[in-house]
Amino acid sequence: MVQIGYTMMTEQAGPRDLVDHLVGAEEAGFDFSVASDHYFPWLRSQGHSPYVWSVLGAAAQATERIPLMTYVTCPTFRYHPAIVAQKAATVQLLSGGRFRLGLGAGENLNEHVVGGGWPSVDVRHEMLEEAVEIIRALFAGGHVNHRGAHFDVESARLWDLPDEPPPIGIAVSGEQSCTLAGHLADLVIATEPKSSLLDAFDRHGGSGKPRVGQLPVCWDPDRDTAVKRAHAQFRWFGNGWKVNSELPHPDSFESATQFVTQDDVAASIPCGDDPDDFVEAVRPYAEAGFGEVALVQIGGESQPEYLDWSRRTLLPALRDALG
Repeated sequence: MVQIGYTMMTEQAGPRDLVDHLVGAEEAGFDFSVASDHYFPWLRSQGHSPYVWSVLGAAAQATERIPLMTYVTCPTFRYHPAIVAQKAATVQLLSGGRFRLGLGAGENLNEHVVGGGWPSVDVRHEMLEEAVEIIRALFAGGHVNHRGAHFDVESARLWDLPDEPPPIGIAVSGEQSCTLAGHLADLVIATEPKSSLLDAFDRHGGSGKPRVGQLPVCWDPDRDTAVKRAHAQFRWFGNGWKVNSELPHPDSFESATQFVTQDDVAASIPCGDDPDDFVEAVRPYAEAGFGEVALVQIGGESQPEYLDWSRRTLLPALRDALG
């Protein structure tokens, strides 16, 4: 059975609304949740980007059942990995063990703000591997000293540790990241329904571990309205990670997507209120081997109505078709 998740998309709603939306997602019956961790929105039209770790703390207290997850945090530029370990351990405690730490190699859009430059992807993966080593050492307890190629840790210790540390997920997009995730992760994260990614993850040690996908959708009773909203806020999605990870500013995303049409967006994102369209968009993830798929409803103001429709129509349809 494929579990269906809800995405707290921090680029399209403010912090109080995000928590309210997650409460609604739990009430609607979503199986889990994920949250993006950005400093900027991709496009100005999205309009938001609060600090996700504060949102997660509030969400942990406002909900009772629904699992939480970062999708994803970069533990190498804006944040030192020792700080990420402390934040993750704290959210795990606040949530009563419902948190998973999703990690990735980052995007220039968010990480450039601290002025550290933006190295090649090979270096970013080296940094991610070292960061995971530090985070796991701190999760294990005791004092940690580390002298590495990219990070130093001086007698650090987490004083508030959960009984079970948060599982660590790593986002993948190609062979190199799949190799890293297979060796280091407890689960794998991807935004494309490619069985080749999961096969590579398995080859490098990931066999039997959970795999979590993500899919943008745009519900509205008027399909044209949904298509326009998806184009206005999510036309960047089709660029792919190799492009999106390099662009430094929302204006860069505006420029890179200036020729993307509404028809282009509608061809890749289910829009409207026909649940069959949404089922068919999720199906490739299930067929590729993903056990969990987090849906991103595009548009912050549309969330309450979308959640009500999901409870009544979408979730039953998905479970009937893919359960």
